[in-house]
This record gives sequence, structure tokens and C-alpha cells, in this order.
Amino acid sequence: MQDPNADTEWNDILRKKGILPPKEKQKDEEEVQILQTQSVVKTYEDMTLEELRENEDEFSEEDERAIELYRQQRLTEWKASQLKNKFGEIIEISGQEYVNEVSKAGQGIWVVLHLYKPGIPLCTLINQHLSALANKFPATKFIKAISTTCIPNYPDRNLPTIFVYLEGEIKAQFIGPLVFGGMNLTRDELEWKISESNAIKTDLEENPRKQIEDKLMTSIRCTIPTKKDSDSETED
Repeated sequence: MQDPNADTEWNDILRKKGILPPKEKQKDEEEVQILQTQSVVKTYEDMTLEELRENEDEFSEEDERAIELYRQQRLTEWKASQLKNKFGEIIEISGQEYVNEVSKAGQGIWVVLHLYKPGIPLCTLINQHLSALANKFPATKFIKAISTTCIPNYPDRNLPTIFVYLEGEIKAQFIGPLVFGGMNLTRDELEWKISESNAIKTDLEENPRKQIEDKLMTSIRCTIPTKKDSDSETED
């Protein structure tokens, strides 16, 4: 039987008359090779850094330039990811560790330092709040230290004290119990206070203390008699 795909004059006549179907287009060897390559080889955007190194001999100069840019981008993203998740908890330091942990914390690293003393209830409360905030904002370094180990003879009346640093420079300071509002201090209030220094990016929409103050003022207004009420009582 004659091959219908053969290149013969007779087959060409039969194709013109519609007796044979059109000849199938044969993929040349290069097209087949490209398709096979695409089916089994990842594009460099999908490769890991290790895979890029293993396959670098197969790329052209143009590919090399694109891959190098891509490698640098991936490296930058990786470093940012590592930095973002570097902390995550509040750590205790001694006075000898202050320079390395605060002054030499690193470029772009915000440091929140709590000076405290055991046995002071408000210090204990703030350490609890800072522990939660350290977990919520792992890109910021939260540390605590017994006050007199960092600053000899630091007065207890100034406790609790929070210093906020950026690259060794003080950006904000909160000193003494009155600044924190006493034992009624909530975690959200402390978060807002620290966020005002830009050390953390809070998702709170407004100062929680303002909500409390607004409620307090509303309560006071409700308990103060109006002039009309006073006149009515006088007539009685």
C-alpha cells in the first residue's frame, strides 16, 4: 500500500481532488528539541541559586546578564527575609553587652531597651507587654536590662524606663511610671506609644488611650448636672 504522506506526483493529484487529506506538517528536528527542552528544563526564574550555578554553562552571554541580575535580586530578598525574622522575642542583656546589643545593633535596626528592676509591678507588666510586641514585630530588637547594670546608681523613681534607638542614637525615651499611666497600661497603649517613635509599624488606627479618655469625659459629663437641672432643684 502506498504511503499517503509520501512526496509523489500521484499523491499530490489525489490531495488536490480531496481524495487524500492534506499532508501532515512534520516538525523539524530543531523544533522537537526545543519542545523537549521546554518540557523538562525550568526557566531560570524558577531555579534556585544552586540550580543556576549548576546550569550556568548552558546559558548565553545575554542569559548570563539576566541571571546575574536575578541572582542579586534573590539574594537581596533572602537577606531581607532573614533580617525580618531575626528577632521575635525580648532578650535580657547585661551592662557589658550594651555596646554590642544596642550601639552596634546594625544598620537600620531599631532597638527598644527597657530598663527595669525586679519587684516593681509596673516593670513586670511592661516586660510582659514587650514580650508580646517582640513576637508581633520581629524586625525590631526588643531587649531588657536591670537598670543599674547599664547605668550605675540609676534611680528607681525613674523606672520603668524605655529608650528607643536607631543605629546607636536615641530616638525616643519614656521615663517614669506617670508616662506609662500606671498599672492600667494596656499592650495596645504601649504599642501605640512605641510606634510614635517609628520603631514599629502598628496596625492600630488610633491611640487606645484617647478612647479611654473620651469614655471618661463622657462619663463625667453625664454625672455633672446641667443648669436646667440646677434651676429645677432650686425651685423645689
